[in-house]
Amino acid sequence: MKIFLLLFISVSAGAASAEHLTSFLYGLSTASLAVGVCFWLAFRSSRWPQLAVFLLLMGMLCKLTITVVSTIMGVKAGLITSPLIFSLSYLFFAIATTYVYFYFKDKSTNRKLGLGQK
Repeated sequence: MKIFLLLFISVSAGAASAEHLTSFLYGLSTASLAVGVCFWLAFRSSRWPQLAVFLLLMGMLCKLTITVVSTIMGVKAGLITSPLIFSLSYLFFAIATTYVYFYFKDKSTNRKLGLGQK
């Protein structure tokens, strides 16, 4: 139900910002890429558990780098026509993408451990 609510809010926000659709979609793609790379780096499995904090730090730095570089490229290319729409879109989709990634990670972890089965 929460996933459908996120989808409904996303579509509604896209329709509301139709005049600045490129800014909206650019915020969506930037947030999805940044959170995806951060998630991929931060939750990698390794032989050494001591690397967990280092990988989390690297994920956060990659997220920041992707966000800054992507925003600069978007402004230079003229894809960000409304900074307000871009920033709100980025904020919402960063939170929504993080929720979706953790939702599916939790679901797959519970399945591997045998939890949550009736």
